[in-house]
Amino acid sequence: MMENLKFGEPILITQPTLPDFSKYCSTISEIWENHWLTNAGPLNKRFEDKVKKYLDVDNIASFVNGHLALEIAIKALGLTGEIITTPFTFISTTASIINCGLKPVFCDINPNDYTIDCEKIESLITDKTSAILAVHVYGNPCDVEKIDKIAKKYNLKVIYDAAHAFGVKINNIAIGNFGDVSMFSLHATKVFNSIEGGLLSFKDKNIKKKLESIRNFGITSQESIDYIGTNAKMNEFQAAMGLCNLENIDENISKRKKIVNTYIEGLKSVKGLYTINMNNANIKRNYSYFPILINSKEFGMSRDLLFDKLKEYNVMTRKYFYPLCNKISAFKSESETPIAKSISDNILVLPLYADLSINDVLQIIDIIKYFNKK
Repeated sequence: MMENLKFGEPILITQPTLPDFSKYCSTISEIWENHWLTNAGPLNKRFEDKVKKYLDVDNIASFVNGHLALEIAIKALGLTGEIITTPFTFISTTASIINCGLKPVFCDINPNDYTIDCEKIESLITDKTSAILAVHVYGNPCDVEKIDKIAKKYNLKVIYDAAHAFGVKINNIAIGNFGDVSMFSLHATKVFNSIEGGLLSFKDKNIKKKLESIRNFGITSQESIDYIGTNAKMNEFQAAMGLCNLENIDENISKRKKIVNTYIEGLKSVKGLYTINMNNANIKRNYSYFPILINSKEFGMSRDLLFDKLKEYNVMTRKYFYPLCNKISAFKSESETPIAKSISDNILVLPLYADLSINDVLQIIDIIKYFNKK
């Protein structure tokens, strides 16, 4: 082992972005003044207004987390039967469909950016299909134009899992404006966080009251409960964190961009290691993740072995997404998605967060190069 390359302390796969402590304390001091902790408090309303403006969308609603936001979106749209989705995603995407009593139908992904393969969607549509739930994987936008054409042709709803895509734009159009609903996760590990949290942007302003009702047990007035709901309200401490972090979001994305560019430049000569093409000028990225794809024969070792070796050098990586959602025993899916399986078996996400130093990134690159030569 080349001990001089080993980090003294673990370099984690991600690290939450935190605002200035005094700024956060100043913001939450309002809570002590008004004793309003949750249930559409003043900080929550202020946060929704500011984040709606930042995301450049017409309608928005906030939630305690992204997963429940996604479930509520499915319920609010009145979906039934089957939803076509991707297996190459976090378990939450699939679980939200099943928890709402619907069946996920898995479509394979394209090998270029790992988003749903639009050429294979139509073959999966049946008389039970009510929607397409696509994922902007690692912040890479789906082919929204093709999905829109398919949805209109078959009268389907479109939900985008935009958990990774906060702040992303396509042709200068904010990502939350595509489809019927988009869900953004504000989890601690994301580019932008509110500790935990979720957002829904949506086209039809008439569903806003329904979304807000379902997140509050289905209550529509003091004496009326019109839906079977849940408890998914964002609290004031989350809203305060969101307000504070929103002030630094562009700076943090800029830092992430420098890290990603450093990875790309440093790893471009490594045999058997492939990265996603990020040269599309039509996409404004948020640099949420940096995945590498390992060809074991060319690289000299498997993804799994590289994962173990990097851990020995205190570099924490993640097999993200592995296993595939249609390979998880709890779902018992019989569908075959060979491209997604190949990507899942060989993908590795490297450490990336705003405060990760460029020197540490260069050291990670040197470690990977060292194993590539062995």
